[in-house]
Amino acid sequence: MTLLGRCHCGNLHLEFETAQEIATLPLRACQCSFCRAHGALSTSDPAGSVRVSAEDGREALRYRFGLGITDFLICRRCGVYLLAVAEIDGRHYAVLNANALERRAEMRAAPQPMDYEGETVETRHARRKARWTPVSGLKGF
Repeated sequence: MTLLGRCHCGNLHLEFETAQEIATLPLRACQCSFCRAHGALSTSDPAGSVRVSAEDGREALRYRFGLGITDFLICRRCGVYLLAVAEIDGRHYAVLNANALERRAEMRAAPQPMDYEGETVETRHARRKARWTPVSGLKGF
């Protein structure tokens, strides 16, 4: 199944390939100040893949905070946070903002509050490699 997502103005797009049923995709509510401020609910499928594209890459903001090892992709035009991307061992992995998915209303899992405070770079990378979605393409960035 391919799930499509985009920012509000349509500059940033994603195509999320997953074999999971949309109703059972996990939803996580990170408790960091960034995710709370954006009302983000995250989802991922480590067996899936995601392609990300920008019509105008100059209008894509790559925001980093905390440990500084992750790019949070935000559209400069409309302000929507689309997903977060991290490079780990030469590969890119992403967690998607489920609220940017066109079929978000079909996602039924109860959001699980998550707190990653105190993780080291190594434990964060290990968790992300195990839980985040591999990125199969970054176009226009």
